[in-house]
Amino acid sequence: MGERSHSSINRFQKLLRPFGAHHECDWMNVTVVLCTCNRCSSLTSALDSLAAQLLPESIRWEVIVVDNNSTDDTREVAEGYCRKHPERFRYVFEPRQGLSRARNAGIRAARGEVVAFIDDDVIAEPSWLRNITASLLHGKWAGAGGRIVPPQCFTAPEWLTVGGETDLVGALLPLFDLGDQAGEMKRPPYGTNMAFRKDMFDKHGMFRTDLGRCGGSLLMGEDTEFGNRLMSAGECLRYEPLAVVEHPVPKERLSKKWFRAWWFGFGRTRILERAARPPIFGIPHPFFSLANLVLRFLPVRTLQWVFTLNVRSRFYNYCQVWLILGEIAQTYRKLIEGTRVNRQRPSQSNSL
Repeated sequence: MGERSHSSINRFQKLLRPFGAHHECDWMNVTVVLCTCNRCSSLTSALDSLAAQLLPESIRWEVIVVDNNSTDDTREVAEGYCRKHPERFRYVFEPRQGLSRARNAGIRAARGEVVAFIDDDVIAEPSWLRNITASLLHGKWAGAGGRIVPPQCFTAPEWLTVGGETDLVGALLPLFDLGDQAGEMKRPPYGTNMAFRKDMFDKHGMFRTDLGRCGGSLLMGEDTEFGNRLMSAGECLRYEPLAVVEHPVPKERLSKKWFRAWWFGFGRTRILERAARPPIFGIPHPFFSLANLVLRFLPVRTLQWVFTLNVRSRFYNYCQVWLILGEIAQTYRKLIEGTRVNRQRPSQSNSL
């Protein structure tokens, strides 16, 4: 059955709900999708925080744990929660690697009118799910995002800039805090604390599978791309400051090697998110972008890195060099792929 048919059935069930004409197992108010891959050690804390969520008795909700082809004890951990809370937890296996594919699998399996997303390494406050979804069950809002905060005990290394224009904490943690006032967002939420009405995926499509984490790749941006897609289409997203999750700091990220890899992946992501541009005088646009990056931006950032004395400013410029290198790598790949497609395309004369 296609997605449009499922959407029609969901709308029909919603109309009949006040008259009791729906099956208890076929419908939920809210589905939480948690995707995981080889993180069984941190998964327990995340699932414990979800099992402890406090919602009104009138709200029916479920948690779907999407195992993205793990090779550790993830399945055993997840199925343990399914046995302990059979009315609440479900296990789904997605063999195709990639966070976007796992999230899309969770969406397809979801029975809720609203789908909330959380990561496998965060801890949600007990009121998180109620607060992140309350505005989506009624009214104009298409989606919502909440706060992502660091642990209270977090102390940054001496080379890491926290706050200001040269802030680098975003590579360490996906922090998100727009203040204390709820209201419409002008920027998209992050994937570890966001929710959308399920019909938004029918209307605007699923998460892009060419973006997002996949194996050892640090590509990202499938979450923010979807939020931007909705806002560009005129949908409204709400900021919920009381929907809070705490994001721990993995030890492996407290290294300069991690930051170098993250900024390189971020550079690749920026190029992937950009729409294709037309050729200039028959020359592919990526050729000009590549020349601009190599001849203009890279030398300037390299000089700033080499000649900056302040430790934190120096490391910030170092990260910017790797951002540009990521952009160069992805732009070159786009140029090569475009050239290959043009060579494979039959000439107009041959097609006549």
